[in-house]
Amino acid sequence: MPFTYCKKCVEPNTRPNSFFNEDGVCPACLYAESLAQVDWDERMEVLKKLSRDLKPPVEGEYDCIMGVSGGKDSLRQALFVKHTLGLRPLLVCLGYPPEQVTQRGVDNVSLMIEHGFDCILIQPSPATWKPLVRKAFLQHANWCKSTEYPLFASVPRVAIAYQIQLVFWGENPGLQIGDTKTLREEGWDGNALRNMNTLQGGSPDWLMGGGITQQQALQYFYPPAKEMERAGIQIVYLGYFWKDWSMLDNGLYSVVNGLTSRVEAPEDTGDIYGVSSLDEDWVGMNQMIKYLKFGFGRANEYVSQEIRKGNMTREEGFKIVEQYDGNCSDEYIESFCEFIDISKEQFWETVDQFVNKDLFKKDESGKWVRTFKVGD
Repeated sequence: MPFTYCKKCVEPNTRPNSFFNEDGVCPACLYAESLAQVDWDERMEVLKKLSRDLKPPVEGEYDCIMGVSGGKDSLRQALFVKHTLGLRPLLVCLGYPPEQVTQRGVDNVSLMIEHGFDCILIQPSPATWKPLVRKAFLQHANWCKSTEYPLFASVPRVAIAYQIQLVFWGENPGLQIGDTKTLREEGWDGNALRNMNTLQGGSPDWLMGGGITQQQALQYFYPPAKEMERAGIQIVYLGYFWKDWSMLDNGLYSVVNGLTSRVEAPEDTGDIYGVSSLDEDWVGMNQMIKYLKFGFGRANEYVSQEIRKGNMTREEGFKIVEQYDGNCSDEYIESFCEFIDISKEQFWETVDQFVNKDLFKKDESGKWVRTFKVGD
């Protein structure tokens, strides 16, 4: 299939688990168009009913569980659940090892706690984390392929342990990004989250071996569907109920409420607004690798959301994508290589194996350059 862009935004047809309809429009744009017909007051009543129905019967206990980080979405969601829904959430944060977490991320988690929330920190052992990050990178050129498991599994695992049925998550990746395997009948229903592209069912058996046992990697295993059903766990996407859900809106709201954002230039990060992946710096590097695999990165996702909201024209979006998509400073690559104990040459040898050769070629200096045209 030739590389092409959605006719409405700048989303390419290379996103895993996505598709374009017969008119060449991506799922996220189709969903955004459908929002014009939404009765948002009615949706809010649905959310309030879910909150009432799934609250624990014992007064004074936690009403729900929320997964949080030191990033842009978490503070906004936590304040919404507390002040708008009137619930008492227990926050669950997956912690990065000391070599990876940023002071910015630590400060932002502390800020949430200062807003009056209880928070549990799930901290997988660095002795397990580091070799699994290395394995994921060397096998897939995607270090997040290992860490996505504990990131997503930690929240339902705590919900089961604390016997709390209601779990809030942020965006629906099927509707708001286009990862259609996560979709269920109701747009708010997140119980198929285990099927998203990075989790692929939730059991990381491929990570085992090399001295790592399942017992050591317990936090990496998403609870089985039957176990979640027995516990009555229901994951609810808050993004489904917000008319103004977007990376930029969530970032601006959280910054106004004290969140610390990035100061690095987008030329170094590909993050045009400086509000993504605030608690560590290697996700931006992973976005650069994703760009070399699929022809889109972080800037593309920002821009597509802003186009769907009517804040930017498609032509303006293409100019931003052309300038910033796939950018990553050598500083982040070097610190990552040091963490997993590989050379910079080994880093690029690994990445080179996964570059989409239909979309990129090496120039005379050995740098990958795109062969496709950004825009129509």
